[in-house]
Amino acid sequence: MSHPPAVVTGGAGFLGSHLCEALLARGIPVVCLDNLLTGTSRNIAHLAGRRDFRFQECDLTEPVDVPGPVCHVFHLASAASPADYLRLPIQTLEVGSLGTRNALEFAEAKNARFVLASTSEVYGDPLVHPQPESYWGNVNPVGPRSVYDEAKRFGEALTSAFRHSRGLDAAIVRIFNTYGPRMRPDDGRAIPTFLRQALTGEDLTVTGDGSQTRSICHVDDTVQGILALGTSGHPGPVNIGSPYEISMADLALLVIELTGSPSRIRFVDRPADDPRVRRPDTRLAEDVLGWRPRIPVEEGLRTTIEWFARELRRPVPAPAGGRLGALVRTAPDDAVAG
Repeated sequence: MSHPPAVVTGGAGFLGSHLCEALLARGIPVVCLDNLLTGTSRNIAHLAGRRDFRFQECDLTEPVDVPGPVCHVFHLASAASPADYLRLPIQTLEVGSLGTRNALEFAEAKNARFVLASTSEVYGDPLVHPQPESYWGNVNPVGPRSVYDEAKRFGEALTSAFRHSRGLDAAIVRIFNTYGPRMRPDDGRAIPTFLRQALTGEDLTVTGDGSQTRSICHVDDTVQGILALGTSGHPGPVNIGSPYEISMADLALLVIELTGSPSRIRFVDRPADDPRVRRPDTRLAEDVLGWRPRIPVEEGLRTTIEWFARELRRPVPAPAGGRLGALVRTAPDDAVAG
């Protein structure tokens, strides 16, 4: 008997497309659901001819209809970058509420395990560092980032309600900053913005004084963490991210060094509610799932740089060790959020 498929909502997005690939690599067929609002069919074009992969364009604010049995529902559908959820605030809230309920009810009808892709943004601008799953967060519910933060917090509450009141086999994964191939150059987050700017010779725009930090995890590692939770019986929430923490100024310098770019760093105003620090406590993932990130940051950035260079039709210069661009302070312009 053939293996029932896993359903991946948001499967044509950056993270979702990599999850689809990883499931297929494990011999699990995939039904990919996406409305292509922030995802793109280009991300899954290489999978289109496979018999074990099916794409279904749909709006998750309407009931989900996929015939036949399903083993897992991985609910990733959402705008995920500040550029997208600031442009699509209502849609972000709708997919996090109505979309999550429809995905949960679909999983319930199929007797499938449900995995909610939540986010480190539920911790807001954290007052506890690093952030364990037990931390409740410090979120501004009416700030510019609130539509994403609160949509995910509501999604977590709804997922927990389905698990406790209706017995659904459901889990929550809190995903920290993830990077890799297939991020859009205009995504608006720090790494794609820095790579685009470095490869095109523009100044790298670092917000504030650049001391704010993020942990950065390669997408292949993140996907393995999601699958580890999905194939376990643990309900979560579980942090999936890298304990490697770097300031935005140092990340910009590293990108300049790895690309050999002539770019310099320009400091611009920091966006409202931009977290000062962000790093997961990953002890639960290590203890319960046996998961930890494996890909070194420089290795992951190099493969990502190669993909961005092809996407932007730019050559990748040989890295120029030790020649780190000068820092330039200037007025606000093209600020990026982590």
